[in-house]
Amino acid sequence: MTEESKSRNWHDKHYKHLLLIPAALLLFSLIYIGIFYSTTGDFIYKDISLTGGTSVTIYEKIDGAKLSQDLAEKLDDVNTRDISDLVTREKKALIIETKSDGGETRQILEEYLGYELNEENSSFEFTGSALSESFFKQLLIAILFAFIFMAIVVFIIFRTFVPSTAVIISAFADIVMTLALVNLFGIKMSSAGIVAFLMLIGYSVDTDILLTTRILKRHEGTLNQKILGAFKTGITMTLTSLMAVLFALVVVKSFSVVLTQIFTVLAIGLGFDILNTWVTNVSILKWYVEGKK
Repeated sequence: MTEESKSRNWHDKHYKHLLLIPAALLLFSLIYIGIFYSTTGDFIYKDISLTGGTSVTIYEKIDGAKLSQDLAEKLDDVNTRDISDLVTREKKALIIETKSDGGETRQILEEYLGYELNEENSSFEFTGSALSESFFKQLLIAILFAFIFMAIVVFIIFRTFVPSTAVIISAFADIVMTLALVNLFGIKMSSAGIVAFLMLIGYSVDTDILLTTRILKRHEGTLNQKILGAFKTGITMTLTSLMAVLFALVVVKSFSVVLTQIFTVLAIGLGFDILNTWVTNVSILKWYVEGKK
């Protein structure tokens, strides 16, 4: 018996048990998000683009950690991050974010730094809380509608309840698991991060649709051969995207917070997509097809 035959026989015996792994992860993620919501009153940590506040960029070499520590009692929820040159990695500027309003933030920073902040050495951006909250709600509605329309298209394509539901469950699990891990890392999500979840819906369903199409609509080959063929194609697609996202994440991390957050969400989501497509979806489809036989 060849190694390939042994692996297929092992999968035939244990594929139902493998479902317990993503099921346990999904259950943990849902429980964690529920506890997180009851504790914080929201599903995610938000940055000032979603809560409202002031963002200040100072074009000087300032110790951000020391500034955060010194001004923690004067500025509301202050955070800092460095901006560095892409090639030399030399520090170019410091971004300060706080929920305090612009006038108060400017006065406190000028007192702390000992000089006036003007257009030459700094830039200020202020976002109102009402506008940010409205924008956040619109983004959530966009994600909800995108997921609903995705589900409708999947049901139209396959017209079978169990395979269509398996695709939707896999996509839902990708989003929920990614959200839970983002919260565990303590990442403060911006509007760009929410848009990344919208992009993740598309990334999540492509390999699931590939797998389901190969199994249900191709007649040549055994069930395991169809799964293996879909796996070779699908895992190549996902790993190619994941490597590109990870490389881009390394490149942009030092100078673009927006792109860093987008690529971080996509990298986490693509990792979970491998699990949910090739364990969750495969096991459900295999169970369904063998049940029909």
